[in-house]
Amino acid sequence: MRITMDEIVNAVCLHMAERHEVPVSAVEVELLWDEEQGFSAEVWVQGRSRFLIEANLKESIMRYVMNEYQIRAYPSQITLEVDDEIWANIEN
Repeated sequence: MRITMDEIVNAVCLHMAERHEVPVSAVEVELLWDEEQGFSAEVWVQGRSRFLIEANLKESIMRYVMNEYQIRAYPSQITLEVDDEIWANIEN
């Protein structure tokens, strides 16, 4: 299964909104990739900035695919990749 960049952004927004008990509209996400740091995201919740590491992104993706597709995924099954944009591959 392949999760698009838009779905990853949605997953992070939903997850952070739930964790901080704010509306989804109060969350902004920018996905990042760097050769040295790998995958991460800068997230703004009600104007406050924070950075998420790859493990946090995988946690958000796990919750998202469970809620949207009723698929239980584990971190070891999720691979983040980048071509023209960032996407996630979830192995069965």
